[in-house]
Amino acid sequence: MVNANIVNIHSVSVALRLSSILLALLEAYMPLPIIPYVKHNSPLWARNASIYQVNTRQFSSSGDFSGVTQELPRIKALGVDIIWLMPIHKIGELNRKGSLGSPYAVKDFYSINPEFGTADDLHALVKRAHELDLKLILDWVPNHSAWDNHLVNQHPNWYARDYKGDFRPCPWWDWDDIIEFDYNSSELRSYMVKAMSYWVEKFDIDGFRCDVAGYVPNDFWRQAREALDAIKPVFMLAEWENRDMHEHAFDMTYAWSWNEVLYDIVQKKQALDKLRKYYSWNERAWPKQAMRMTFISNHDENAWEGTPDEKFGDAQQACIVLSCLGEGMPLIHNGQEAGETKRLAFFEKDPIDWQAHEIGDLYTKLLRLRKRYTALWNAEHGATMIQVPNTEQASIFSFVRQDTESKWFMVFNFTDECVKVSFKESLFIDGYHDALQDAKESIEFVKDTQLTLLPWQYRVFYREH
Repeated sequence: MVNANIVNIHSVSVALRLSSILLALLEAYMPLPIIPYVKHNSPLWARNASIYQVNTRQFSSSGDFSGVTQELPRIKALGVDIIWLMPIHKIGELNRKGSLGSPYAVKDFYSINPEFGTADDLHALVKRAHELDLKLILDWVPNHSAWDNHLVNQHPNWYARDYKGDFRPCPWWDWDDIIEFDYNSSELRSYMVKAMSYWVEKFDIDGFRCDVAGYVPNDFWRQAREALDAIKPVFMLAEWENRDMHEHAFDMTYAWSWNEVLYDIVQKKQALDKLRKYYSWNERAWPKQAMRMTFISNHDENAWEGTPDEKFGDAQQACIVLSCLGEGMPLIHNGQEAGETKRLAFFEKDPIDWQAHEIGDLYTKLLRLRKRYTALWNAEHGATMIQVPNTEQASIFSFVRQDTESKWFMVFNFTDECVKVSFKESLFIDGYHDALQDAKESIEFVKDTQLTLLPWQYRVFYREH
């Protein structure tokens, strides 16, 4: 007869072994220690910044650095913090487009286009910007050069080749005024990092906007960022939309899809839910530290797609408000504050038609708000947008951003019809002021409150805690 004690000991032993196995399995699937995805630090001054793009050629009647320097106080008064200068280098002459050429066909990465002035003029521009507490970043073109860049003859092995063995313009595009680099060359990488460093060291540039950044290997950007940050903390903007750009190099990427979704909604090509999907993707798939540049215009949009009036029509102001007060860093393309009345010629002289305009007044008001209230700041420094469901989801986009300092309830009618709407759940319930009205009358939102919004109308309500 089996001893009961032996059976009990065996049962306990089996149970202990099973518990040990179960514990080991659980431990195997425990979350790993959290390691921040973003491995670099963004400059603190960018936390509530906005950005302004300058096309030096078209910005003033003189079309030079001095013309920009004179207008810096006006740009500052808009509430802008970062000035992005389009490429300032000498432009290639071989296979040039138009009479003046594209600034993205760089003839010498260490040069200044004489059309814009001298090194002293650039020094004066940077100095004045810094006196006004503005930062200045240069447009950098790392993917390619002009055909007559001196590197073509001195280092032909630094360039990519097509199937025939010839120098290669960018595949599938009509960029036949340039030829592409091959970043398998360590010598090219060294040259490009030294060239970028030169502008930071000699001219005190605060960073770079990097053209078609995704066409250049990401490990190069890590090398470049480390070298630049060793000189001074820089701000890096990638003309690309990929979260991987943020891991080691870039502070901000383009929100191209935000722009495209809004355009499609305004043109009735997409449902409003597509915008909700963008913000869901932005919140869940991108690191919180990633700044996303929201815009309705830039030099590419203006030249090839159309002005904001052409693209967004009566919805333009609603889109601008969302770009400034929703998640993302807003971009102002030079001339937007003057109503951006025309498509600027890209390869010729075509100065902006400057005038006082309600769009400029709107930007000034919006940028003042986002500078003042931390809930509206950039990336991890600001508050996450939380959807407020409503009774007209196909037409009305509504959300709250809030932190310990303030609460913001925003409602947008993205249709060309008058819409009456009420709201669901309880997040919106509170007492507010209208942020965009001069008279700060109190507005109480309760469970059954209804709003009537005119076509493309937006309302922005806030309260301070």
